Order: sequence, then structure tokens, then C-alpha cells
Amino acid sequence: MNSAPLLVVMGVTGSGKSTIGEALAARLGIRFEDADALHPASNVAKMAAGIALTDDDRMPWLALVGAELSAASDGLVIACSALKRAYREAILAAAPDTRFVLLAGSRELLETRLRHRHGHFMPASLLDSQLATLEFLAPDEPGVTVSLDANATVDQIVRLLVE
Repeated sequence: MNSAPLLVVMGVTGSGKSTIGEALAARLGIRFEDADALHPASNVAKMAAGIALTDDDRMPWLALVGAELSAASDGLVIACSALKRAYREAILAAAPDTRFVLLAGSRELLETRLRHRHGHFMPASLLDSQLATLEFLAPDEPGVTVSLDANATVDQIVRLLVE
């Protein structure tokens, strides 16, 4: 069993996975990685064109996410949408000590964040697709859900997670 934390900060586009993940990793003194960097070029091209990924597109990518976590003997925080339970199970199959942090916010909050985000390949037009796909963490899954508030700071959210 790995004693260093293996955490997936998950949620739909605009939920703050990368921002919270980076800050959480810094607070824990472990490495941060964005799972978006593990997507093959074909997945990035589809998303950039506003085409939602299929499960067949995602499974090889999720295998890479699981492999990164499994190999991280010093701990790892990785930002990854992990929208469906089946996706989280694929990650857990490779890295069973992983815990999930679901960042959940209202559609209105997410839309506002997306309108102010620049330079990301994921267009705001895929928000509805992601919200429709999202399966919230079940009670038997290893993790916690954080309900996002428009006024909550990154530091407040990270503090909530580590305390």
C-alpha cells in the first residue's frame, strides 16, 4: 500500500480541477500533473472542435492516468475529469489507493468561470455534455465532494481538504 497521497481532483470543465489540484499538491508537498497533458492528439483535436469524447476515446487515456498514479511513489495530485464511475474504476484498477475529490458547482458558476478562461482547448460548448455525463461520487467510492461557492477562495477549498 502506498503511504503517499494519490489524489484525483475531478469535475466538469471549469470546476477548477487544475487550479485546486496545483494548490493542493503544493500544500501537501507532492507533484501535480494535469491529465489533459496525457490525452492523445486525436482526443485534443476532437474536444477543440467541440466534439465530446466517447468511452472508447477515454479508456486508453484513463489507463495512462492510472499508470501515472500507480508509479507515483512520492504521491501525486492529478487533475482529471473522471466523470463516470466506470472511469474512476479504471483508474482504481491501476492505482487502488487513489482517492477522488469532486469539485461540484452550479451550471451558472461553471459558465461564468468558462467565460473568463482563455487559452484552454476545451470549449464552453461541451459543458452540457460533461454535466450530462457526470456521475457523482457514490458513498462506496473513495473520495469527497466539495460544493463550490462563487465566493470560496482556492486557499479556503484547499484548507477544507487538508484539515
